[in-house]
Amino acid sequence: MPELPEVHALATGLGARITGRVVDRVDVFAFAALKTFDPPTAALHGERVEGVTRHGKFLDIGIGDLHLVVHLARGGWIRWRDEVPPRPSGRPGKGPLAARVSFAEGGAIDITEAGTTKRLSLSVVPDPLEVPGVERLGPDPLAEAFTEEVFADILAHSGRSQIKGVLRNQSVIAGIGNAYSDEILHVAKMSPFAPASMAPADVARLYTAMRSTLHEAVERSDGLDATELKREKRDAMRVHGRTGEACPVCGDTIRQVRFSDSTLQYCPTCQTKGKPLADRVLSRLLK
Repeated sequence: MPELPEVHALATGLGARITGRVVDRVDVFAFAALKTFDPPTAALHGERVEGVTRHGKFLDIGIGDLHLVVHLARGGWIRWRDEVPPRPSGRPGKGPLAARVSFAEGGAIDITEAGTTKRLSLSVVPDPLEVPGVERLGPDPLAEAFTEEVFADILAHSGRSQIKGVLRNQSVIAGIGNAYSDEILHVAKMSPFAPASMAPADVARLYTAMRSTLHEAVERSDGLDATELKREKRDAMRVHGRTGEACPVCGDTIRQVRFSDSTLQYCPTCQTKGKPLADRVLSRLLK
């Protein structure tokens, strides 16, 4: 799933390509992905792209007085086409192509979603805050106003909630997902199951790890083509997605915990004082 650094890079790259272009047409092929109907997508036709930004993991393409807000979910992606490809054959929504925005000057952006579980969403709204997912977002962790004091207050209010879940909760902090929460906790040398309410020294360490991890990822991703972003993210991971490999810090074997719909990865030596965490799915199977 694209997270804050990748969505930031997509917004920057798309903005450089399409700002100032005039939308020729918007075609939606996966009708379930379109979450709004008034105004219609046809209201974007003939309007100029004013810019591209992000809200957490949401892409916001400003077109005239409206906004095309895209959430790529787990299997979604967006890419630039120098030439407008032929319309897909077959029944709409059966292939990966969810929508296409074509421009009067030539070229198009394709919004796709891989896999059988379809969660990608498209919304055409006058104000991005009309999209429920955007309206519920917590503060951006890279914003200047997101100080250590703000972070400490968030953690204190989260109480005994596990820190991994707090970092991933979009209504608490916007933009961090499964991968970067693993990376942040590894840098902070903190268990993913540690309670969110913690000592001031631990808050400071986690805050520094969060900001540095995200800033470094943004810097690595900035300027990369969309086709390179997934590989860059995967290659840069220290623990996420690296079960069974050696920790780059201490050399211990990276382990994982499986849940019903996701996994987390961690280093026992760096994060849990050498103690493996119980794999909850496996534990249930053995009962």
